[in-house]
Amino acid sequence: MSLNLTVLTSNPVPRAPVEWHPLAANPIIGKDVLELLSTSMYINPLAIYREYIQNAADAIDDARRSHALADAAVGRVDISLDPSSRTVKIRDNGIGLNRGSFIERLIAFGASKKRGSRARGFRGVGRLAGLGYCQELVFRSKTLEDEHVSELRWDCRQLKKLLRTQEFSDDLGTLVREIVATRTLKSAGFPKHFFEVELAGIIRHGNDVLIDERSIEGYLSQVAPVPFAPEFRWRDQIDSILSPRIGLGNLEIHIDGRPEPVYRPHRNDFEVRRGVADSFRELEAVSIQNSDGNTAAVGWVLHHGYGGTIPSGSRISGLRLRTGNMQIGEPNLLDDLFPEARFNSWVVGEIHIIDTRVLPNGRRDHFEQNIHFRNIVSQLSPIARELVRRCRVSSLKRNRMRQFEQDLAAVTDRVAILRQGAATKIRRNKLIEEIQERVPKLEKISSSALLDPDVQQSYRVRLKRLDSQLVKTCKSNGSHRNLMRLRVKQRKIVQRVFDLIYANSGNEASAKLLIDKILRRL
Repeated sequence: MSLNLTVLTSNPVPRAPVEWHPLAANPIIGKDVLELLSTSMYINPLAIYREYIQNAADAIDDARRSHALADAAVGRVDISLDPSSRTVKIRDNGIGLNRGSFIERLIAFGASKKRGSRARGFRGVGRLAGLGYCQELVFRSKTLEDEHVSELRWDCRQLKKLLRTQEFSDDLGTLVREIVATRTLKSAGFPKHFFEVELAGIIRHGNDVLIDERSIEGYLSQVAPVPFAPEFRWRDQIDSILSPRIGLGNLEIHIDGRPEPVYRPHRNDFEVRRGVADSFRELEAVSIQNSDGNTAAVGWVLHHGYGGTIPSGSRISGLRLRTGNMQIGEPNLLDDLFPEARFNSWVVGEIHIIDTRVLPNGRRDHFEQNIHFRNIVSQLSPIARELVRRCRVSSLKRNRMRQFEQDLAAVTDRVAILRQGAATKIRRNKLIEEIQERVPKLEKISSSALLDPDVQQSYRVRLKRLDSQLVKTCKSNGSHRNLMRLRVKQRKIVQRVFDLIYANSGNEASAKLLIDKILRRL
């Protein structure tokens, strides 16, 4: 029998070449794009402050480069709150926008001229952040060369109306012309150069955070380029790690005219849980290289007692990422870096991205996922593992110390019962046996390498004092003087009753107090 075999080859069957044609139709950019670029962009309403502070920081950097702002001059942002009219004004002393480019720049979408530069914002959409959160969004600006102040107003109420209605189906350009108006103002009363954002008729969100001074300060203290407080003892050391590599561009942000600016939330001491405080003890510098051998990121970690999860209210927990000295994402952004996500909330530290190929995404809640970002994350992994090791060692240490205190308290209670002299001989022997069982455990804990030398010394002193008490107790005849006045039969009955009290009491300390009172009345 013969078989017909078909041989398959790897050579593809030749096909006719595909002919592509350029697109002839013009793309339609609908009105809904504006909603996507404003209200749909940000999960946290407070992010609009980050966007405007970011633009202010870039404008102040430009002012220094152009010498409109002297090198020694303070980059300043003033945030004014008016709860009665529900209005917020954010003004910076940056370079400003000149009259010729003011309107063009403020009605452009995704056409920022900052891309490819060291600027923090470069997508050209951040200025639209306030559109979904107020009834009117107004921009004002002036440069040194301008004689007048330029002003542009977005009618956000009309915007929402046109976005909802089916009758208005025109493109984005027509929509913008319907809701945007401009004018010029006299420069009297305004700074020589500035940029200002006014959000009028702010809509209530959640706990009204957009007009709440404490919420705004708490948020900006974490995400904005602001300095550490003068009294923070690690301030200069951290700056010395970052300054050679990063233009920190720290701003003075004043809220509602307060003389003291917004500072970073870090303090020398912090609360781990109610009644339990901790403090920073050691600063570790972090440096990460890219594939070219250049520095991709620098940062720092502040070590402390690692006594547990640091409450979110402290605003310092988590290993965080920053670029342009502004925080990207939330404190839990690097949770996946840790074997157990909870350990990230035990940590205090920041990594500042330098590699220009590592870019924040559009919402600035994460980074664009590319090989350069993954390189940084992979080099952070061993740092995270070491931090977890510290957390676990600290946990073991606390367990040892807790066990020591519990066992020492148990031994001390039993010694006190022996010294009371009210126990039967059987119970007395049992108490001595329990003491002899716990004392070696106490001695072992006091010699544990996990404990600090000063803690070990303290434990040895306390054990020596306990041993002295035990010697004195064992030398005594073992019976209370008031019991000795009773006849032998009566004494045994009373001691048996005392044993029953101890055996049936849920609290030995309370039982001892009761028996002390009985002994005094015998």
